[in-house]
Parts: sequence; structure tokens; C-alpha cells
Amino acid sequence: MIAGKNPTPCSPACGGISTNPDLCSWAPNRDRMGRATRRRVLDRVFSSSQPNLCCSGPATAGGSGGVRLEQVTPHPPAPRRRRRRRRPTGNNMLGTSNTNLTSTSTVIYQLKILLKSGHNLAVRDRGGTSDPYVKFKIAGKEVFRSKTIHKNLNPVWNEETTLLIENIAEPLYVKVYDYDFGLQDDFMGSAYLDLSKLELKRLTDVTLNLKDPSYPTQALGSLFMTVILVSREIDLKNTNIRLLQAYKKDQLWKGIVGITLVKGQNLKSMDPNGLSDPYVKFKLGCQKYKSKTVLKSLNPEWREHFDFLLGDEKEEIVEITVWDKDSRKKDDFIGRCQINLSGLSREHTHKLELNLSEGNGRLVLLLTLTASPPVDIADTSVSKLEEEQQHKAIRRRYSLSKSFFNLRDIGFASVKIIRAEGLMVADVIGSSDPFCVIELNNDRLQTHTIHRSLNPIWNKVFTFNIKDIHSALELTVYDEDRDRTADFLGKVAIPLLSIQNGEERAYVLKNKNLTGPTKGVIYLEMEVIFNVIKASIRTITPKEEKYIEEEQRISKELLQKHYYRVKRCLLVIINTGRFLNSCFDWESPQRSLTAFLIFLVLVWNFELYMIPLIILLLMVYNYALLAMGKDNRTISMNLMEYEEDDGVKETERKGLIDKLYAIQDICVTVQNGLDEAASLYERVKNTFNWTVPFLSWLAVFVLTVGTLLIYFVPLRYVILIWGIHKFTKKLRNPYLIDNNELLDFLSRVHSDVQVVCSISIYLDYCFLSLTRIPNSALAVSCLRAAQYYCNMLYQSDAMWI
Repeated sequence: MIAGKNPTPCSPACGGISTNPDLCSWAPNRDRMGRATRRRVLDRVFSSSQPNLCCSGPATAGGSGGVRLEQVTPHPPAPRRRRRRRRPTGNNMLGTSNTNLTSTSTVIYQLKILLKSGHNLAVRDRGGTSDPYVKFKIAGKEVFRSKTIHKNLNPVWNEETTLLIENIAEPLYVKVYDYDFGLQDDFMGSAYLDLSKLELKRLTDVTLNLKDPSYPTQALGSLFMTVILVSREIDLKNTNIRLLQAYKKDQLWKGIVGITLVKGQNLKSMDPNGLSDPYVKFKLGCQKYKSKTVLKSLNPEWREHFDFLLGDEKEEIVEITVWDKDSRKKDDFIGRCQINLSGLSREHTHKLELNLSEGNGRLVLLLTLTASPPVDIADTSVSKLEEEQQHKAIRRRYSLSKSFFNLRDIGFASVKIIRAEGLMVADVIGSSDPFCVIELNNDRLQTHTIHRSLNPIWNKVFTFNIKDIHSALELTVYDEDRDRTADFLGKVAIPLLSIQNGEERAYVLKNKNLTGPTKGVIYLEMEVIFNVIKASIRTITPKEEKYIEEEQRISKELLQKHYYRVKRCLLVIINTGRFLNSCFDWESPQRSLTAFLIFLVLVWNFELYMIPLIILLLMVYNYALLAMGKDNRTISMNLMEYEEDDGVKETERKGLIDKLYAIQDICVTVQNGLDEAASLYERVKNTFNWTVPFLSWLAVFVLTVGTLLIYFVPLRYVILIWGIHKFTKKLRNPYLIDNNELLDFLSRVHSDVQVVCSISIYLDYCFLSLTRIPNSALAVSCLRAAQYYCNMLYQSDAMWI
């Protein structure tokens, strides 16, 4: 009870005393209520699956600098009938309080709690002890959970937490449970704290006597803690209301720990075959994750991502253990390591290589600490900072004068995720809980969640160090689901070189493959500063490997798309060859004569520097076309879109059989193309392997003549003679069939399939010949074995004769 007040006795049904008669005003009518009615009232008040909740009781002065409150009775305040009110929007009030508020301000309460210890708690384990932990609830929502103290009836927690309170009329419910691994946790008692009785800005010592409503006379121990309630008036004109609401929704966590498990190196062998079947377990507080199992490997690659919610607890240690999977016995322990989050910077992706203790090897991880909404009420006010000095420092850092310092640090990217509009509905209530994940290569950051909104406002700024200017920012919007994997809402990929600095732009969200639009638009403001020389040097070095990529699956649409892409490229090559052949065939005398004269001039005056010069002139020509507005890139894109649209329309008209025939045609074309490519390689190989001796001798003769000719005659004259022969061949013999001598020669060489078939035919002939000779059983057996061997080679494609 509060000092200076006498306790008011409650009715016998209440079984206790209270400092406020209103808290038990419903007690005299309790006997008149039926059992079912009492149960409904208690369910509305307690809103929990466990019997719980004790009400405030007498308080005595105690402690220095504060007031001591003592709770002794097991009953909550009388349930109040709530009025339905409209949802606040714009500059309306965010909640109710004891203060009259104007339309431009509201009062938010901040409750700071120090959970000290427990005394004489209930026994719930067979050994005469318990493993207690404490939960805090407000309005039926869990807002805090303490760590577990094992085997102790007088636990000491000394844990601090800060809660944001919108309505102090809602009491703080406190429950204590006994932790049981693998089983349902045992209830150890509950109580509640009436926040409306706390004095503002004054430290108060609180003693909560735990009770069980099923056994109101049983003493279940006490909890000791210190609380202080602070109110603050927020100016709605200068406050990010969406951000404030998001924080009130997500009081359980203040950040996200994203861990990407990349690979393991030189792990300990645990199986008789000298290998292991490793998997990894992660633990942060009460959150646990388990990776997939990689079979038979000491250097496994997992490439999995896990997200942990970083709460207000003091525990900032991620425990990692590596195990070997065994199907018939207990899994073997390989090693362990830890990550101390307190020493890592936020909003930055860290690459960690952790050595395993109690074992061999190490793990390679990527870890990102992403801050959630503000951690204090004052942080919700938006104040525009002057960043000119920072921008000047960044520009100096990436100026041309520092081009050869730290070549891997190419530039700086700043991305402000402003808002999204018209997102897809992902929840059954007709809304979504969207958040954004932004990735640049292996750097991965995440915004906070905006609950129940299809038009969220984040106003979150992220910064990245650019390692490759040719990378693309990938921004994906998800719908948060606490009980399952987040739902995909949309994605957009933005190349860094296409970013317009300081310009707010709207991007249409697309599907996972970025091939078509989905619902919604996202607004971004970006800035990229980079060093041109460093970016140029980085261009001719290998690209950074991306550790997390979605598993590829077969798709009919993608197969058709890639088929048409290859077909279009081959058509360009074929059309170019036909154009050159038309010059040789003199189909257009003017064009052929011009090509012949250009050939003579180029060959007679050719120098090595002309090769890059010709390529340079081609690029300058295309750039001039772009400058004049003749963009040949647009033509190819339109052709692609036209073909895709036609394909969609045809697909809609076709039936199932027609679709199967279309896929069959594509597969036959791919099959024939692979056969032609493999046969060309095998024919060249068999020419050097003397598979057909006549053709090999012919190749030796031609190469000998060519060597002597090039040795004694300059190459320029040889090419001139070949060109004059090629251009005048059609003039000398108009009925001559155009051909390519090299391809005609290779077409006569057998491929491996043809070689095996010819050997099999020869063995069949020998077999038939030997069967006519008496006493040739041994020879027949040898021939049968050789024939069987050739058939096996033909079926398995291992045709190396």
C-alpha cells in the first residue's frame, strides 16, 4: 500500500485488502454471479491461458529515494467497459492518458523496470528446486521475458528493461514460470502492478506477492523490483508517427541479428570413413536455429541465412555449436564458438572466421546488426541534420588524388527508404506487416516492421561501402509473420551506375525473377560517390562471390526464354555469314566490288594496331547513333517484348497437347545442337588420333604445304591470294556450289559414336566368320567380350577408343 493510507478491507470473496476501494467494487456482487458469468469476466480481465494475475495491495514506506509498494491480494481491478473509438490518423491522439491533449500533441509514458530478485518461490521440480523466469504482459501482449535462473528458489536477475506505455490504465501483469526442457513450462504464480498508482518521475521499490487464483491462500513467494514512470509530451507535427507506432508494436526487440552461415573449413572427422555429416546450431537467448546437414564433407558449404530478434536483455552472446549427424546413435559433438555482439558495429555486415574450440576447423559467417525503431521516446522526433561536412569528407576520401590508396574501397552508397504505396495484401485481415531487406552483394540490412499498413513509411537511411561499381542494389519487401517464414511482397534491383544522386524516385515492385510487375510502388532517395580509377581497376578483377542465392528450379517459361535468346544470337551470326557469302557470290555487283576493294586495301596496308582501331571505330559509330537518337538497343528490346507477348497470347490459345509439342520442339533443337557441338570437337580430336588414317595423312600433307608456303611467302600475300580466289571463284564458275573447305574436311572424319558403330560392325563380321571355322570357341568368346565392351561404351557415352 502507498504510505499514508490505510488499507480498505475487501469482501470475503476477494480474500485480501487493497488501498483503493474501487479495485474491489465488484466484490459484493460476486456471490450473485453464476459460475459461468464469473469465468467470462475473469477471461476478459486476465486474457491468458494460465490462471494468473494478482492485484495491488497495501504499501509501506521503504527504501531510500522511493516508495515501497507491496502486493498481497490475488484479484485485479474491476473490468472497465471500453468505448469504441475511431482509429487515430494524422494529427489525432495516439492514445489515452490522464492529461488533456490537444490535436497537435500526445503524452507517452515510459516505464523503466529493474527486476531484482525472487524470494521463496514455489517448488516445481523433483529435486526440490525450480528454474524460474519472469514474463511481463500489457494488454495481453508479452513485452518482456527474463533469463532463466536454474535450480534456485531465490533467484537474482538484476535485469533492466524499458517499456513504452500508451495507456497507464492497463495494468502490468507479471507471471513466473518454471522452465522445463521439451515440456510445457510450469506456472509458479502471478501478480499485477497498477500503473495508475505510480508517482511520475519517482523511483519506487515494488514487492509483488505471487498468487495462484486456483489456490488463493497458498503463498508462492515474492518478487522484488524497482520501477520509475516517466511521461513525455510528443509534438505530432515533428514526430514520425508511423515510427512511433511501430515501436509500440515491437517492444520485444530493439534490433535484428542477421547471420549468414557460409561454410566450414577443415572440420574434425567423426565417422569411420574419415568424413562427417556436419550441421550447425545457433542460440541467442531463447531463440534457436538449426542448419541443414551436409553429408560426407569436412569442408561443407551451407549458405543459409538466419534472423534473430535482439531484445532488451543483457545477453548479447550468440552460441554456435557444430554437430555430426548420426542416424542410429546420438549426434557427435564437433566444436563450439561464440560471437559477442557488443563489440560489433551496427548497420554493417561483418565477415567472421571463427575457430572452433574443443575441436578442429573453423566457420565462415556473415553477421549484420540492424537497428530497429528508436530506443527512446526522444529519438522519435525527426530533426534534419546538416551533413555537408560529412559529404565533403566522403568526396575527399574518393577523390582522384587518392586513387591508389586502398583499392578495394571504391565508393560510398547512401540509400533512404522513404515509403511504399499500394502493397499486396498478405494477411487475412486485409492488410500486411511490411519490412524491407536491402542487399548489396553480401551486405544485407533490414528496416523495422510497419504493422497493419499497405502504405508504410520507413524513412530509414542505410549506407554501404561499394566494392564493385557494377553491382546492383536489391531491395525486397516482405510481410512479417512471427510464426512462419515472411511472405514475399515485391522486389526491385537498381544498378549503382544508374542511380541519380539526391533524387527521390518511385520504383515499381516486381516478382522474384524481376520479369514482371507485382503490386505496389516504393520510393527511394539514393546517392553514390565513387572513385573512377579504383572502379576501373576493380572491373578487370574477379567479381565477389555471392554467398546466398536462391536455388534454381526448372521452368518452362525460362527454358523458352533462354531458347529464344540463343536463337536470336545464332541468327545474328548466321545473317552475318550470309551477308559475307553474298559478297563472294556477286549477288549485288556493286556491293561485292566495294567489299573486294576494301579487302585489298586493308590486307595490303594492314598493321596490328588496326584491330583495336576497328573496334574503337565501331563503338564510336554506335555512340554517335545514340547521340542522334537512333538507339538500336530499343529495337532489340522491343523485339524481345513482342516475342514474349506473342508467346503469352499463343500460350493462352494453345491446349495442353500443343504446349507439350512446343516443349518437345525446343528439346529436339537443343539435343541436335549439343550433338553438333560434341561431334565437331570429336572430329577434330579423331583427326589427330589417326582414327581415319587416310584423312590424317591428308591433313599432314596440307599442313606441310601450308607451313612451307607461309615460311617462304609473307602472310600478307597468302591472305591476298586466298581472298582473290574466294572473290573470283563465282566469276570463274557461276554454277559452282559455295562451300567451306575446312568444314567439308571435318565432316568426313568420324565422331566417337560413328567409330563405336563401325568397330561393332567389324566385330560382328569377325564373329560370323569364325563361327564357320571348327574348334574356334576361344576366339568366339573373345570376340563376344569385345562386342559387349563396345556396346557398353556406346550406351554409356564413354567413347574413348
